[in-house]
Amino acid sequence: MARSLSNPTVPAPPKPSAKPKDRDPVASGLRDAAFNRSASFNYFLSDRFEAGVALRGTEVKSIREGKANLKDAYGLLKDGECFLLNAHIGPFSHGNAMNHESLRTRKLLLHRREIDKLEGLTKQKGYTLIPVKLYFRNGRVKCELALAKGKQDWDKRATERAREGDKEARAAIARSQRS
Repeated sequence: MARSLSNPTVPAPPKPSAKPKDRDPVASGLRDAAFNRSASFNYFLSDRFEAGVALRGTEVKSIREGKANLKDAYGLLKDGECFLLNAHIGPFSHGNAMNHESLRTRKLLLHRREIDKLEGLTKQKGYTLIPVKLYFRNGRVKCELALAKGKQDWDKRATERAREGDKEARAAIARSQRS
């Protein structure tokens, strides 16, 4: 004889009362761990490259905590390798005496053809490598590098003027839609 699935004598399994906590948006890759806001203000950004970063364990944990700063950082090509200099990653809060140095030089992991392309592009006068953001992809820290050319003061003023014009145009459109 077949069993009845809706037997009143057998209790149903308990339903979970609380929703499981979601992962941190930085660690899950939904939000950038660090973003260089001054990069687009100080430089014309052109080609962008994604590079892995060779880090120590406490550095990864600090980045997850949001203790990374790319404001004064830049990329350097030397002997066929790429390095990230002046990127500040604060000490891990639960670290011990083996915690990392905040401003150490970190190796960037790129394919050989990408390094060769970057070497050719950075040899042009005025071009440099600027890290734009740090983020997680599949549990690994990635750095987005941009080929950058420095802006003069008048370039910055022109950019600011264009930004203000766009802002005023959006406000005028919003005002006309409301009335």
